[in-house]
Amino acid sequence: MTVTVAFQRLPDSDPTIALPAYATAGAAGADIRANFPPDLRAQGLMLAPMARALVPTGLACAIPQGFEMQIRARSGLALKHGLALVNAPGTIDSDYRGPVGVILVNLGAEGVTIEHGMRIAQIVIAPVTQAQFALTPQLDATDRGADGFGSTGTV
Repeated sequence: MTVTVAFQRLPDSDPTIALPAYATAGAAGADIRANFPPDLRAQGLMLAPMARALVPTGLACAIPQGFEMQIRARSGLALKHGLALVNAPGTIDSDYRGPVGVILVNLGAEGVTIEHGMRIAQIVIAPVTQAQFALTPQLDATDRGADGFGSTGTV
């Protein structure tokens, strides 16, 4: 299935930075890039160990109703540099029209420079199911019952 997501470049964005794109034909996530305002483009953003920052993409978008955009970490950045998303996955709702930013955290031991144009995350477009919530006096019984954390074993 193909869904069209409309993007708009924000006024301070660099028009030479590519829109999100899939790296391979079988990719579920499309890479999204850092797009800094003019005063930060040359030096980028240094993210110290355990620091976090909202990294701009220079984009706003319109996601079709019934879908969401999930922002997910890039596995290579996580493995090589310890970069992760604070709120993984981040969710952008279909009725949001503001700037798209990525909240990165450096869990590594060394600082990492986020460079202008760098692929910083991936986006996944996913269908949304909204639930109806109802209060009930009793829940149906299951074999597991109320057994919680770790109750299903370690293997």
